Amino acid sequence: MANPKRGRLLIVDDEVELKNALCETLADEGFETVGAAGGTEGLKVLERQDIDLLLSDLMMPGMDGIQVLRKALEVDPNLVGIIMTGQGTVPSAVEAMKVGAFDYVLKPFNLQTMLPILDRAMDVRHLRTENVRLRRYVERLSYESPRYQMIGSAPAMQRVVQLIEKVAPTDATVLVRGQSGTGKELVARALHGNSLRRDRPLVTVNCAALQETLLESELFGHEKGAFTGAQQTKLGLIEVAEGGTLFIDEVAEMPPGLQAKLLRVLEDGHYHRVGSIKECHADVRVIAATNKPLEEEQKAGRFRENLYYRLNVVGIDLPPLRERRQDIPALVEHVLTTRQLGKVRCQVEPEAMKALLNYDWPGNIRELANAIERAQILAENSLITLDDLPDVMHVVRHRPADISPLDLDDLECRTVQNALQQANNNKVHAARLLGISRRALYRLITKHCLEGKDESRTRLGARCNDTKSTPILRVR
Repeated sequence: MANPKRGRLLIVDDEVELKNALCETLADEGFETVGAAGGTEGLKVLERQDIDLLLSDLMMPGMDGIQVLRKALEVDPNLVGIIMTGQGTVPSAVEAMKVGAFDYVLKPFNLQTMLPILDRAMDVRHLRTENVRLRRYVERLSYESPRYQMIGSAPAMQRVVQLIEKVAPTDATVLVRGQSGTGKELVARALHGNSLRRDRPLVTVNCAALQETLLESELFGHEKGAFTGAQQTKLGLIEVAEGGTLFIDEVAEMPPGLQAKLLRVLEDGHYHRVGSIKECHADVRVIAATNKPLEEEQKAGRFRENLYYRLNVVGIDLPPLRERRQDIPALVEHVLTTRQLGKVRCQVEPEAMKALLNYDWPGNIRELANAIERAQILAENSLITLDDLPDVMHVVRHRPADISPLDLDDLECRTVQNALQQANNNKVHAARLLGISRRALYRLITKHCLEGKDESRTRLGARCNDTKSTPILRVR
């Protein structure tokens, strides 16, 4: 009996025997299957039932698979769609990915090939629905702009959001710990934005960016004539943040002398401007952040023990991105939405997303955001491919064992030749016809030894000796 926990699968194919065979076979594998003999019937099913995955044939009368997928995503944007076809071409594969297909597979295929694809598709479905649930949860927090919203469904991130929600309304001092680029300032913004001090300033100082004398002047201010160059009285950031929040980043880099002065501010709010004997009082909430383990810094004598305990009233730990890979697709979507560089929002092809998921991200979310912004600049036709990502993120590509690489290479070679012929050997036009980047086209021309040849007389299937190259068709 079918197990709904594995997922509800809608199979749309005008070949009735194939549709029924797929429904029966995949039901035996634990899917709850529903069949439809065409796009119109399939869309009616989607309107009546909750469907997790859509497996649709490409070539069908009336409404083709791409049209079915486009309309299906209008019904349920979190649906995961897979296009299958017996007549694979590069343009149709690219078009399917642009519409939002999770994968594009060639018929015939065997069960061992299809099941891993369906399992990965269900993982994406679970991720999307979980992101919706978490988004409803985190929307209880206020953000100064969508760009600074907390994103993630990983358990560690859920704990972070829960802590922010509990701690933000209080005046408790918070210590945010995490590697560089994990979003420590984002947490500080969320804490301030959901506090009773939200209408007052949030002021940031980075202890690693200033020398000791300058840092002291920045924090506490100085009187006129306090030192050479002090030509007028200057307010410190503590005074600027009066009534609001002071975010001290890289607090482990604070010199010992300033640590004692900061401790007093935390204990009773008192401090002195540089060069002044007048005591000032501060009403600020302090949030500190560090990418170093303060326990070890304290044991090594580089950080005051009493300051460590005073800062660590509430500790919030941010995980590195490699420990929350399930959040990468949602983070990519967030960057593409809030940092869109072109007129049309870019999409990410599955192979590029796989590279993003496999990379270890030593620079964490900051590195991810930079990589996606770079990819938007390089992407052609608003589709981010593996070629648009930094070289360090490229991964080994795989083919299904039951599909011959030679067959795919023949199809790929013929497709490139046809495009070049239609474009009169204009590489820019040919790349546009194929829906790929010029770099990708030049790589294919080299691979198939097409450069400098008369394509009309080139033997179909001609190729270089590099049999390890991967066909452009995105077939796993």
